[in-house]
Amino acid sequence: MGFESCHPAVNFLFFAAALYGAVRFDHPVFLAIAYVSAFAYSVKRCGKRAVAFNLCLLPLILVFALYYSSYHHFGVTVLRQNFIGNNLTVESFVYGLVIGLRFATLCMWLEAIFRVGTSDKVVYLFGRVSPRLSLFLTILLRFIPRVGREARKINLAQKGIGRGSNQGNVVQRFINCLRIFSMLITWMISALALESDSMRSRGSLLRGRTAFSIYRFDNRDRAFVITLFTCITLTAMGVIPGAS
Repeated sequence: MGFESCHPAVNFLFFAAALYGAVRFDHPVFLAIAYVSAFAYSVKRCGKRAVAFNLCLLPLILVFALYYSSYHHFGVTVLRQNFIGNNLTVESFVYGLVIGLRFATLCMWLEAIFRVGTSDKVVYLFGRVSPRLSLFLTILLRFIPRVGREARKINLAQKGIGRGSNQGNVVQRFINCLRIFSMLITWMISALALESDSMRSRGSLLRGRTAFSIYRFDNRDRAFVITLFTCITLTAMGVIPGAS
């Protein structure tokens, strides 16, 4: 009985605060806490695949910082000049790292959200407020894991006729990957249309409709909410006057 078994409103409150903090705060301590927390929780929810994904984000952060510092030249501490004579400064490089860390943290939190936020929780939270938003998020949450499974199926089928993503020379592999991607896009368009028609036929967009729910706001959820609001309030008290 982990955090995913809590009331959907508690899950929504926590992830909303975590995502806002990851995007809003620039202070290095906030960034470090957000990055470590997102890394640990995504690994807890997704296992070894999350470790590989999170570690792959690290070189991408460095690449983005180098790219950012190549086109933004503010700052006074010059590292070197690039091939067209523009200065690469420490300040622009560090700010590029900050932006990269922010997006990496956001990706890791989203990875955890897709495991915790099931489609029935989305329908429960947004079904009455905005049926269209509820329909869109429900399809999205169910659709993303299916894309990976379908891509593996298509690749396996193509391997049977010698057109797998790792078969042939470099040029042939590139062509095979494009073919697999084209098939996947075709499947995605067809699947999205079927999903949308299926949800509409069940009355998902009807005004005033009700949805089955098994959630109950118990004492554990109340304790979570009190703790979350306390932490959010303490953080806001430091951020609003600029004393964070």
